[in-house]
Order: sequence, then C-alpha cells, then structure tokens
Amino acid sequence: MKVTLTAVFEEVPQEEGGGYVAYVEELPGAITEGDTLEEARANLRDAIVLLLEANRALAAESQAGHKVIREQIAISTA
Repeated sequence: MKVTLTAVFEEVPQEEGGGYVAYVEELPGAITEGDTLEEARANLRDAIVLLLEANRALAAESQAGHKVIREQIAISTA
C-alpha cells in the first residue's frame, strides 16, 4: 500500500539556532528537526515510522480482551 503524505519543512532563522523544523500535515505528532534539509528529511521518515509503531502498540493495548477485526485499508486522496 502506498500513501502519499505532505512533508513540511520550515527554515529556522540563524538567530534562533538555524536548521529546519519538519512535520507531516496529515499526521499530528510526526514532527522533528534537523540542522540541514537532508537531515530533517531523514529524521522525519524516522519520526513517521516511530509514530505509526507507537500508535499500533497503543491500539493493541487498548483493544486487549476485545473482539476486533483488523484489516488494511487503501485510500486515495485529491
């Protein structure tokens, strides 16, 4: 399954430390930073993976003892 998300990179002024803040518009909590744009991109990929893994673990914990149906879903967005 392929999902396309929107990565946003905001340049931080040098007087505030420089670098970039990076986040994903569609995934609250997927936010990171990097000294360079390349580092911010790599860190954002890691942040997305960690966020999805944490959300899966939290869901599994809250669903313990419940009958649930789990399946993959593919979406298309405009």
